Amino acid sequence: MEDENQDSYRTILKPSEEVLFKEKKSKFFGYAFPISDEEEVKPLIEALRKKHHTANHVCYAWQLGVEEPHYRANDDGEPNNSAGMPIYGQIQSFGVTNILVAVTRIFGGTKLGVGGLISAYKTGAQMALEASQIVEKTLQQRFVLKFDYEQIDKVMRTIKQHQIEILTQTMELSCTFIISVRKQEAEQTLALFTSMHPPIGIKKKQ
Repeated sequence: MEDENQDSYRTILKPSEEVLFKEKKSKFFGYAFPISDEEEVKPLIEALRKKHHTANHVCYAWQLGVEEPHYRANDDGEPNNSAGMPIYGQIQSFGVTNILVAVTRIFGGTKLGVGGLISAYKTGAQMALEASQIVEKTLQQRFVLKFDYEQIDKVMRTIKQHQIEILTQTMELSCTFIISVRKQEAEQTLALFTSMHPPIGIKKKQ
């Protein structure tokens, strides 16, 4: 990845349409979901188990994070690495993150063998990602600004001039703004406000 693009990443805009891949009478239903937290995985997988209550396996893989991505792959009872990892391979192949891809299998009576399973789960994941709208997003850094009301004009002028997004604002005798900027502009934004006279209170919001 080029340095200048380090604060952008690819993900999907919304859950994909359900896709179906058939192999020797087994049905493989593929899905992709945008996620922002590991906590979201379990409810989504449980919803798929309810939807396909005759399914033998709901296999999946997810990846979260951009600068330090982490992932998990789950075979859900299929032979080791025959389902979760082929699904994860497609997440890597499409270059997406903050995503869960799941493939539900309804057994058709004929065993596919490990090679057949790898191919079928890979195809189910690939079809789900092809059915998804992939978008590019930028990593954002949020800041908390604290300043006296008499500085409001100066602050607003700077915000407008640099097209900074205001997430929340409280304006009383002392004002608190939460702003959001592209991660690669974080240091520059910090300097903008600390160099004001008197300096504006600004700190990174986790």
